[in-house]
Amino acid sequence: MADAALRLKSLFEQLLGTPIPVRIRAWDGSEAGPPDAPTLVVRNRRALRRLLWKPGELGMARAWVSGDLGIEGDLYAALDAMSELVWERGEDARTLAQALRDPDVRSAARGLVKLAGLPLPPAPPPEEVRRSRAHLHTKRTDKRAISHHYDVGNDFYEIVLGPSMVYSCAYWDSPDGTLEDAQRDKLELICRKLELTPGQRLLDVGCGWGSMAIHAAREYGVSVVGVTLSQEQAAYARKRVAGEGLTDKVEIRVQDYRDVTDGPYDAISSIGMAEHVGTERYLEYARDLFGLLRPGGRLLNHQIARRPWQDESAYDIDEFIDAYVFPDGELAPIGTTVTQLESAGFEVRDVESIREHYALTLRRWVANLEAEWARAAKLAGAGRARVWRLYMAASALAFERNRIGVNQVLAVRTPDGGNSGMPLRARTWN
Repeated sequence: MADAALRLKSLFEQLLGTPIPVRIRAWDGSEAGPPDAPTLVVRNRRALRRLLWKPGELGMARAWVSGDLGIEGDLYAALDAMSELVWERGEDARTLAQALRDPDVRSAARGLVKLAGLPLPPAPPPEEVRRSRAHLHTKRTDKRAISHHYDVGNDFYEIVLGPSMVYSCAYWDSPDGTLEDAQRDKLELICRKLELTPGQRLLDVGCGWGSMAIHAAREYGVSVVGVTLSQEQAAYARKRVAGEGLTDKVEIRVQDYRDVTDGPYDAISSIGMAEHVGTERYLEYARDLFGLLRPGGRLLNHQIARRPWQDESAYDIDEFIDAYVFPDGELAPIGTTVTQLESAGFEVRDVESIREHYALTLRRWVANLEAEWARAAKLAGAGRARVWRLYMAASALAFERNRIGVNQVLAVRTPDGGNSGMPLRARTWN
């Protein structure tokens, strides 16, 4: 008799103490749960073993990436429904120990162990980064982390990002607009905030595939140095620069920002890069950029932010993101970022939140990936494609629910005399 789904539903609800908000389909073809809800597909018993050996977010991620677990129906609705059960419960040793004191929880756990079969823990998927956290954010570990995320294959990123090849929050005039127009408008917004003029020097830190450097050189006549730690990004960006006839205006380097010594620059853009810097290194990052600017020069820092915790010492890096997406990436509250920039000597002149814009951007990226799923999975591997689909869809929801945000911070290396060079009504770029 095929009844695995019903048993799973009953055991999960006993374990969690609440009804399961999704339908379940088990490996034996059985189904249980609300008929109109998205379906959680448990393809084999190995998925249960992953969850039992690593309860919570990381176990779910391993089952998803390996293909042992899937979702049919509305992915966003499923993730939203399950978020309180998995991503917001916490899973530290004290939480688990307290839960296991409950006889119902112990009984459910025993039932799941019996249903899962052999007790041996499955090996993590090969896409998972396994390393020591003893030496975070050295030049060597940062280069390895960047390579893990960005050296997936330029063809894969062309599918996800589209022709703009910009991997950061776009700037939307309307939800009905095109991704390419929104990304162009974002680059234009940054150039206007920096008040670029012909003949100036721009440093683009974390230049990606060269889109910002090309836009600034082509539209504003500036000379640009773009730095990245990704060999694949650099090769792609150089080819684009040559194709635009801008080799006399744009130089793309494989270089750590800490090794840039040919300042001063008139302006610096750092777009979606500072998340890789790390809390302990952030002041060093800010001081390095401050030192590379001429007096009166501007910095545009475009960065994802998390909400502050009451006890900041309790903050820990998201397990799924750390293991599969951005190794060693860290988010900070916007207030912390502003404080660090000012501690480095900058005068912060404008902070613009564009949180909703990132939700729109991510949903377009997910749609791009899903539209060419077979090709994307072939290029990057099915596991890596699953990582990106889950990461981007869950991130879209996080931005929509105000769990994380993204901000553009405009800062100036204001000279000692106090003349910032900013207009009296600063937001002339709107």
